Amino acid sequence: MSGLRIEELRLTIGRSEVLRGISLDAPGGVITGLAGESGSGKTMTGLAVIGLQPAGSRVSGTIAFDDGAAGVPNLLDLSPRAINRLRGRRIAMVFQDPTASLQPMLSIGSQLTDHLRHHLHLDRHAARDRAIELLERVKVPDPEAAVRRYPHQFSGGQLQRIAIAIAIACEPAVLIADEPTTALDVTVQAGILRLLRELTDDLGLAVLLVTHDLGVMSAVADTVAVMRSGTVVEHGSRYQVIREPRTAYAKELIAALPHTPAPGAGVDERSPAPGAGADGEGSSAGADDEGEAR
Repeated sequence: MSGLRIEELRLTIGRSEVLRGISLDAPGGVITGLAGESGSGKTMTGLAVIGLQPAGSRVSGTIAFDDGAAGVPNLLDLSPRAINRLRGRRIAMVFQDPTASLQPMLSIGSQLTDHLRHHLHLDRHAARDRAIELLERVKVPDPEAAVRRYPHQFSGGQLQRIAIAIAIACEPAVLIADEPTTALDVTVQAGILRLLRELTDDLGLAVLLVTHDLGVMSAVADTVAVMRSGTVVEHGSRYQVIREPRTAYAKELIAALPHTPAPGAGVDERSPAPGAGADGEGSSAGADDEGEAR
């Protein structure tokens, strides 16, 4: 099974140890949640996986990558050139703010086709066809027209869908989603979470979902790792972590969720967690951001 295995990951910036022995698995076809408060090290973990840790930082440990074809024993041992070949091709990342990750002066089609032509060596016509197919897959309205538009012509939810389309364009094995719904309202959040779930199930992606919002985590993650001060303090299934947390810190986080049930309440493993609607994707999961182009 493709995915990631992280063992004893440590990252130090100056004299500050930001990550202090992170160990977890992110297998294919599974959404692995990485939750915690600001400063817990969850985003830095995702950046270390994709080789974007701050300049001058010192990293040790193992990030083993298996894409189902040619696995890499430790991504940290790769040269910058080698990690560049994997980044965007076999391991991709979606950032919190799509307006910061998209070039405002280039059309959406240009940004998608440049990515495809660089990594997959497609010709212009084939790359455009693939771009339209990707926009349709992530449910951007009127994809043939969308490839000619610019980022300012889309809503925040649609921009995040476009950023996801770029991330999955080259059929990566691993997708890191760093707070992908933070800047969106709850109805749009539900659509993005539903999209991540569909892509995970359909493509067999190993998704590492980074968020401080345990309500979001409870709606979509299969397993959850709770981080605090650069360490994983709890790791288990969504059911176990949300319904029966073992550590005091996890209990405090869960208690802050609205409508939190008593620990051990009789619920099914697949039932919606706190804050989730009937389909487990947030209280407004029936709504979406389609058709919001400005």
